[in-house]
Order: sequence, then C-alpha cells, then structure tokens
Amino acid sequence: MTAHARLLLVEDSPSILRLYHEFLQKLDVELIDADTGARALAALRETVPDVVLLDLELPDMNGVEILRTIKKRGLPAAVIVVTAHGSVKTAVEAMRDGAYDFIVKPFAPDRLLVTVKNALDRRRLERLAAANDIAEHGRFCDLIGASLPMRAVYNVIESTAKSRATVFISGESGTGKELCAQAIHQLSPRRDGPFVAVNCGAIPKELMESEMFGHVKGAFTGAAGTREGAIARAKGGTLLLDEICEMDQALQVKLLRVLQSGEFTKVGGNEGERADARFLCATNREPWAEVRAGRFREDLYYRLHVVPCAMPPLRERNGDVRLLARHFLALYAEEEGKSFADFAPDAIEALDRYAWPGNIRELQNVLRNVVLFHDGRLVTAAMLMHLKANGAHRPTIGAPERPVLRVVGEPVRTPTMRPLWQIEKEAIEEALARCGGNVPRAAALLEINPSTIYRRKLEWDRDRLASSA
Repeated sequence: MTAHARLLLVEDSPSILRLYHEFLQKLDVELIDADTGARALAALRETVPDVVLLDLELPDMNGVEILRTIKKRGLPAAVIVVTAHGSVKTAVEAMRDGAYDFIVKPFAPDRLLVTVKNALDRRRLERLAAANDIAEHGRFCDLIGASLPMRAVYNVIESTAKSRATVFISGESGTGKELCAQAIHQLSPRRDGPFVAVNCGAIPKELMESEMFGHVKGAFTGAAGTREGAIARAKGGTLLLDEICEMDQALQVKLLRVLQSGEFTKVGGNEGERADARFLCATNREPWAEVRAGRFREDLYYRLHVVPCAMPPLRERNGDVRLLARHFLALYAEEEGKSFADFAPDAIEALDRYAWPGNIRELQNVLRNVVLFHDGRLVTAAMLMHLKANGAHRPTIGAPERPVLRVVGEPVRTPTMRPLWQIEKEAIEEALARCGGNVPRAAALLEINPSTIYRRKLEWDRDRLASSA
C-alpha cells in the first residue's frame, strides 16, 4: 500500500463501533465512522475507502442502497457486509450487488481480521495489476507514458485523488498539466461532478472576477442577466485554475478569502454562497520564483501549494516519445483516412534524439503534419526532415549542436567543449540584457519557456548565497 489504507465503518451501534476499533487497531489503517446511511454517503463523496464494513440495518436506509451506490459510481472499494439478519437470500443479494464478503453477527474477532486483511490484499493486488498495465501499455487514465518520471506522477495522482487536498501542478507548456488534473478528478469521489477549467492567463483581468465568481444583473455595463461563475459551475466537482501565476493580485486576495472561508459572493451581489469545489492549480512558471518576485502572494502560495506535482518535460521521459508517437499516429491516420501503421527505424531514432522543446503539443503538431502531407505504411525520417525544413523543429537553448532529426549515418557536428551550464547561463543573461530584464520577452527570444529562466535564476541566486556564506 502506498499510504494508510482507509476503512469506512458503517454501523449505527456505538458499542459495535468501539469493538471494530478495538479489533482493527492491530492493522495499519485509517478508520472512518458513519452511524447513518446519510453520513456514509457523505463520507463516500469526500473519500474513496479501500474497504467498507457495511451494516445492512441502518436507521435511515437499507445498507444495500449504499452498496449499490458504490457499485454505480465505480468506486474501487471492497465491501464487507455485516448483519445480524443473515440468510442465504440476503447474502446472495449482497454478493450480486458487488459485496466482497458477508459476515453474520455475532462473529469472532479473528473472522473479522482475516476478512479485512483479505480485502486489503485484494486492493493491493488490484493496484499491482494496474501498475503492470501501465508498464505494459503505458496508459493511466488519459495520460500516456511508462517512464519512471511519469510513474512518479501517477503515484501522486493516486495518493491525492481520494482527498480534497489542493494539488499544485507545475511543468512546461505542453506537458499535459490539464490531463493530470482530469486524472485526479476521474479517480476522486467527485468524479460524477463537473470538471471546470479556467485559464487565468487567457481572460482579461477586468472579466476574470466575473468568470470566477459570477455576477448579478446590472453589476456592470453589459451585465444583462445573472451569470454563474466557475466556482458555482464546479459545485460537487473539481475546479482547475490553469496558469494560476497569471492571476491579478487583487483577485488573488479574493481567491484566498474563498479558500479560507469556503464562501464567495457574485460581483454586484450581497449574499454569500457556499463554495463546494475541489481546487487544483497549474502553472508553467516557477511558483516560488513568482512569490519572490512579488507577483504571487506568499499566503496564497502556501494555501494552494499543499501537494506539488511536477509534470516532466518530454525530453526527460525516456521511452515515452515512442508510446505517444504511436498513439497520435494511429489517431490521426484514422481521422484522415491514411494507411500509416508504424514508424521506420530511422524515424524512431530521430524522434528519440530530438529535444522536443514544445513537449507533447509539439509532437502532436509534427505527427498531424506528417499524416496530412504524406501516406504509406511507415513514417520515415525523411518525412520528419521535411518538417524540419519548414521550421517545425527547433532545438532547445543550450542543447548540444547537432542536426535536428538527423537521419542515421549523417555526421554529427562536435559542440564547443565548454560546460553546458556556462553556455546556457551566458545565453540567458545576454537575452535578459537585450530585453531589459523582461523574462517573457527573453524567453521568446531564446525560444524556451519563461519558467526555465525563472528556475535558472533561482538556482544561481542560491549558488551565489552559498558561496558568499
């Protein structure tokens, strides 16, 4: 188990609940109590337990309704039905509705422990099977990749999906941050609720407050009617604040107030409304560097940066380029009615060697162009070289000099024998000097992501302070 297993104890008798705690304290598990069916359903909306001990005779409903809810929502929980009204008919009905096992009261402590241990072992084996499926097919929800950096991401997703903790997803543009957020939503208890994504950098700051909180009729010029904001639209689900570091500071203060109080007010309104959404954040910048630069509030950073999740760039995902390339090739070939089935060996080598500064988004564009302008059974390196000639490929700054997407047998030019970090630092400093210290403009000049410059500057500051100490 990657974390403490969670057991939901649905039992209306306080004395039996105490016995459960006494019997199960030998196991390294987290116990969650629910003495009514309503509280059990509320707990299932907030967390996904590994095992549920379910009494069928509850004061407000039959436990079978809870069992059917778990099955309907597809929650990966092993349900052990516990009842004093044991009969073959009840047992058969419970097993038909998805129960893992059936225990009749009264029962011996060893019987309960063995049953719970077996259920936990089952969940562990299911996780191993899922991990083997990732290794074999390279798929996790809608994410594709079997490399070690991506498996670390999958571990974070699995560990955090069950809770309401805010996950702060960072990474270069095109690395799949929104897909990561969607995977967290899909595996969470809120999967049946809406997934709402707001790009904080794409909406003018004058409209961003209305987009987040909504507005009432007449709140401002053009507000012809009342409109729900993103927080309200995400009720019962998940809200992704994409490019959170682009948010205006005045709005950052209001967002912090929502996170602290759990309430928000529409623009022009007077009545507070309850915020019932799980917040996820994403950025292609270095968030702490933004805090140090005074562009992002430190108190908001600590409120949001609960669980960090770094999406690795494609150049660091050994072997994943092939998995992604084959996936996109099959997808686009089907869309365009082309006959492509795979890549020639020289094309595979070219794909592996290229730096992919635009990450997965660049790979998608490259392969869509290949499928649009060529046909055949195999994609060859010559087809990729044609794209290079049209400017579709650009190596990252500081990468060793070499022909991009080189065909096998082409000579490799020898780079200047200087430390790579020196070349990179000189290039970044020169670009910043030319752009008057403007990081986004310098990044555009160097054709890299601004977060790379922020990250490097932070590293240099740390090295300078360490050397002067």
